[in-house]
Amino acid sequence: MRLIQTLMASAPSDTHRTQLAAVASEVASLAGWLAWDMGDHGSARSFYGASIKAARAAANPLLMAYQTGSLAQFEAHAGNAAQALSLAQGARRFLGPQRPAVADAWLSSVEALGYAAGGDKRAADRALTRSRATAESLSDAEPPPWPWVFTFDEAKVVACRVTCGARLGAPEWVLNGDTDALTTAHPKQRALLVLDIAAGHATAGRIEAAFSLASRALQIGLQYRSGRIVEQARAVRRLLTSNAPPKVVRDFDERLHGVYL
Repeated sequence: MRLIQTLMASAPSDTHRTQLAAVASEVASLAGWLAWDMGDHGSARSFYGASIKAARAAANPLLMAYQTGSLAQFEAHAGNAAQALSLAQGARRFLGPQRPAVADAWLSSVEALGYAAGGDKRAADRALTRSRATAESLSDAEPPPWPWVFTFDEAKVVACRVTCGARLGAPEWVLNGDTDALTTAHPKQRALLVLDIAAGHATAGRIEAAFSLASRALQIGLQYRSGRIVEQARAVRRLLTSNAPPKVVRDFDERLHGVYL
């Protein structure tokens, strides 16, 4: 980021500065994601804010919408429903009425997470339905526009529904979609989904299954030193308040003991 800022200060023209601002936005967004993964929420917000500011300097509405939506997604996962939904609405305003379908589908999933963070199950379900319908209309022959360089399909909506169900304490949402949601190839993303499924089992009273899954996910979090995974594992543990937890939970507590990620 310092290198890009130095290059921007000495750029020979406004065009070069605008192009470098777009690069700065992407780098700041990556730094925000890394800080989030490390469990450093303060730095994550700071970097995501810098990414939005740089996207504005780049005068790129798509980039502004993407970075604003990324911050909205972060706030939704952090439990800040009102802020997440406000940011998602701001992202839609940047896009305007002619927004790409992939952006619409993705933002609907972000809004679903925001509603779930606020405990609004009906609104979350409506947002997920919109997201799924839009995702189904996407054509493989048309690559998504930059900066949407990822595939957004029905499997992503299923995974989002699992996460929403975990936040809402709705095990029927979680346990009906776990098989499809686990198809993600990235180990850390899979671990987060496994923890959402574990939360669903815990809410349904299936303690053995919940903490068996949570232990597997926690191991991945420790392997990759992901503070986000470890903190979500702690959130699953908080769902059980028994004074005499079973052995699988005591073993889980033992693994968490002394973890300072």
